[in-house]
Amino acid sequence: MPRFSTWKLKLRMFLAVAILFGILYALLSVIGIYAGIKSPLIYILLALFIVFIQYLISPKIVEMGMNIHYVSPQEAPELHSIVEELARNAGIPKPKVGIAEISIPNAFAFGRSKRDGRVCVTRGILNLLDKEELKAVLGHEISHIRHNDMIVMTFISVVPLICYWIFQSMYWGSLMDRDRGSSLAIIGILAFIAYMIGQLLVLFVSRIREYYADLGSVEIGGKPHKLASALYKLVYGSAVVSKENKEEVNQVSGFKAFFLNDINQAGHEIKDLKQVDMDMNGTISREELERLRYTPVKIGLTEKILEIFSTHPNTLKRIKRLSELTTSV
Repeated sequence: MPRFSTWKLKLRMFLAVAILFGILYALLSVIGIYAGIKSPLIYILLALFIVFIQYLISPKIVEMGMNIHYVSPQEAPELHSIVEELARNAGIPKPKVGIAEISIPNAFAFGRSKRDGRVCVTRGILNLLDKEELKAVLGHEISHIRHNDMIVMTFISVVPLICYWIFQSMYWGSLMDRDRGSSLAIIGILAFIAYMIGQLLVLFVSRIREYYADLGSVEIGGKPHKLASALYKLVYGSAVVSKENKEEVNQVSGFKAFFLNDINQAGHEIKDLKQVDMDMNGTISREELERLRYTPVKIGLTEKILEIFSTHPNTLKRIKRLSELTTSV
């Protein structure tokens, strides 16, 4: 199994998480010092309780929202064979395998732990990708399970939640408490700013986890050009479905963080992706990806801004990063 340097990704994620919890600590300190509130711990305990409940019930919510049914090895032998091989390479228990009956081409992983992992594909992706592309996509999803991304993202999402509750509490407190109204209002404003920054940092960490999962797919058997080709096809496929079936897209948008790419940004990414498919045949070959390694790419200003507010990195940037792995495989 090849190994790649990830120290830059690790450093960025560590700094983001450190800043995230640094903001929370500073905010709680301000509350304790200036507002005279003796037990800001109540916000932490309440947020942890809510997130814990969400952690427990989220698999059932995803199953219902995505119209998932789990399939046996007899029903989907090829799918099970790929998942079993990748799970073995990743050193984790084989996840449950399911199919979501939606036309948007994509795949996703969820669950409470490695032993509770579930990997699902949509009906749309089965009609779009070849076997090696599907394997690379499933490798990405299994890497999310391998890296405990469900737990990581649940854990850090506590911070902006606490900040938002502090904002709400201070805002209403400032209206009801004449003596400390101005102090509470200032803290409320600071809490709202912290909430906004916290949300952006959570999205930043989410994007880093996607890069990790891309790299993880290659580590456990996915081919870089096949994952790049799959990403390319998924963007186009999502854009087509967005035009033809907006109702379905709106229905599953709340779960897009689980997907391989941001389905709501697909329409904006198509133009930039024309730089990748040099022979315009709808796929990315190994030769095209290797060539991209030495070719600068241009990303539009709109796409750069949209990426800041997305759970996923810009697809062209992901494909460019995958090109750096071609000589290693």
